[in-house]
Amino acid sequence: MNRKKLNPDTSPRAAFGERLRRLRDERGWTQDDLAARTGYSATHISAVETDRRPPTPQFAASADRAFGTGDQLERQGRAVRQTAVLEGFQEYVEHEVGAAEIRLFELGIIPGLLQTPEYAAAIAGGAVSRGAITGPQAEERLALLARRHASIQRTPAPLIFAVLDESCIRRPVGGPRVMQAQFGRLLEFAELPNTVFQIAPYDLGERRAFDLPVNLLTLSSRAPVAYAESAQQGRLERETRLVQPMLTAYHQLQAEALSQAASVAMIREFRKGTP
Repeated sequence: MNRKKLNPDTSPRAAFGERLRRLRDERGWTQDDLAARTGYSATHISAVETDRRPPTPQFAASADRAFGTGDQLERQGRAVRQTAVLEGFQEYVEHEVGAAEIRLFELGIIPGLLQTPEYAAAIAGGAVSRGAITGPQAEERLALLARRHASIQRTPAPLIFAVLDESCIRRPVGGPRVMQAQFGRLLEFAELPNTVFQIAPYDLGERRAFDLPVNLLTLSSRAPVAYAESAQQGRLERETRLVQPMLTAYHQLQAEALSQAASVAMIREFRKGTP
């Protein structure tokens, strides 16, 4: 039987799933056995174990009762719910690792895959100073981003299309030195043979296709996946009938945005103006 390999260091959710599976294996129980003891389906248990579904407080409590572990899983479940990663994003990242094509649109800040470590640290530090996340949550975000950066350094390399709203490059983050390095990173990205880089200028006005950040993937199977988020919520979408209109809107955005040559020229001008 093929079992998904679990890495508990990936996220608190993955750590919970790995522990749930280990406790079950130690007792020689199947997922059906645990299902009968908790009142949840074997499919639900499989989804929690493989980090496809977060553990609810009710599920964690029922698992503690089944295993006789007191409130250990309940407490671990609380740590899962305190993660800084929005629901749906971890699953998106799992798809991103093997995607053939990655399409990004971002507002206000440089997309994570294009950020320098210093720029990413400044963004995370700002969130900590505002009280939006804790120090450990900031470290979690940065560790996940580092793994995402490493995952796209593969052969064959994925095609990466990035459209940045002009606000992304106008917003100063981390000070002039950080922005100088970040602009350099964007120029390097644009020179890669597997990338397309564009700026959506302010004068697009109402013709800009999206009002929220969007991530679109084409998997190796050619199946499309979309992930979009607001400040508090993320959603992964895999139904083709729902993803296809987003792909169409993305292509329309690319047609309206500046060419790569004009986008690179804009970055160079901004870089000149950064002390």
